[in-house]
Amino acid sequence: MTADLITSIPFHRRLRTNLRRLLGLDRAIAFTVLARGWAGFAGLITVTLIARFLSASQQGYYFTFGSLVAMQLVFELGFSVVILQLATHECAHLRLSTTGAISGDSVAHARLASVLQKSVRWYSIAAILMVVIVITSGIHFFSKHQMFGEQVNWIRPWCLLVFAAGFTFQIDPIFSFLEGCGYVSNVAHTRFWQAALGSILAWTALLTHHGLYAPAMMICGQAISGVIFLSSRRHLIGSLLRYDSAENRVDWWREVWPFQWRIAVSYSCGFFIFQLFNPVLFAFWGPLVAGQMGMSLSIGNMLSAISIAWVNTKAAPFGAMIARHEYEKLDQVFFRSVTQATLLCVTASLIAWLGCVYVNVRGIPFAHRMLTPLPFALLLLAVICNQLVAAEALYLRAHKQEKFLLNSVIGAVFMGASTYFLGRHYGAIGVTAGYLASATFIGLGFGTRTFLKYRRQWHAA
Repeated sequence: MTADLITSIPFHRRLRTNLRRLLGLDRAIAFTVLARGWAGFAGLITVTLIARFLSASQQGYYFTFGSLVAMQLVFELGFSVVILQLATHECAHLRLSTTGAISGDSVAHARLASVLQKSVRWYSIAAILMVVIVITSGIHFFSKHQMFGEQVNWIRPWCLLVFAAGFTFQIDPIFSFLEGCGYVSNVAHTRFWQAALGSILAWTALLTHHGLYAPAMMICGQAISGVIFLSSRRHLIGSLLRYDSAENRVDWWREVWPFQWRIAVSYSCGFFIFQLFNPVLFAFWGPLVAGQMGMSLSIGNMLSAISIAWVNTKAAPFGAMIARHEYEKLDQVFFRSVTQATLLCVTASLIAWLGCVYVNVRGIPFAHRMLTPLPFALLLLAVICNQLVAAEALYLRAHKQEKFLLNSVIGAVFMGASTYFLGRHYGAIGVTAGYLASATFIGLGFGTRTFLKYRRQWHAA
């Protein structure tokens, strides 16, 4: 009877189900991969348009813009990770209807409201500080390192970019909160539309010869799509913002800050680990070399962003499993997801590297806009290592613990020093060699030791 029932299912449906089970695809991953797949496809178009419509010097400014605006990590203080995990642990005791009504434990309800209220207050203040400090820092940097030759009009595009980033910075915590509340697939769906609209606006800027405005247009597209989505959840958000949490509110300094300050330091270190390459090369080797590094980094980050979706979309379910002490199920889902993500990242990186070799051997002009095969290979290997470290960190943080603080500090010190000294004297090959050494020994080596130690301790207890 069972065999007859199985054979009665159309072949294409059985094939689709088996593929979905093999690849570990669910609705949240599908939308996330769709968004990042679009980002990957759009990224190829974007880099092509950059090579076509921007000069080599403008390309250097384009990618250095992105590195400097990433200073917002310092102001973010790891709130997004904390918000998601707090919301996840409280929602494990609540039920949210499709209309946004909340039922269940009254204490959990009050604590959930308190998380959102505190998050909105902090990000409103931090967004203003970020805009003022990042704009002035960027103006000082580009003015100081502006070289003779082609004059690039960068002030207005830079200011618009920071203002747009300040706005999305203010609304991003609400997305993390909603993910923690179980709206993972909805947020992932919105991320797709953010990526699509942002890319279209950026392409428009490039095609109309306003290329340095493209990063700002990208973020403006994300802001527009984000506001539309949040307006559809205004009843849930509004009711929680108005909810009187009274004596059941989260005691941030006692319950959260001991965890959050470690996340904040780790995130701040991330700027020195991942975002210092372009500014250093811009300062010592000029915008042309910085542009080559920026183009190659964007390709590597694009591949990692797509593959890590297999793990990132599990952040909220991980928190719920931990709250229910379902550790065996947690490990089963985690290790399967990491295996799938790593295989995808390795395969995509190999294809990208072979493409780099091909354009260099064939003498295609695009080859001059990115790193040569050797430093590009070092960069891609570091990307693969960092993806594994990111997965391990996400697993531990799902326990509302931050145990990667020492790893992050050591990595930031090493990366900051190696990027400055090796980048100053050896250029891109020095930067990527230092990056791979840090990712291998400090990131993957020390990080895996930390991961195994605390996973064993916590689950044994």
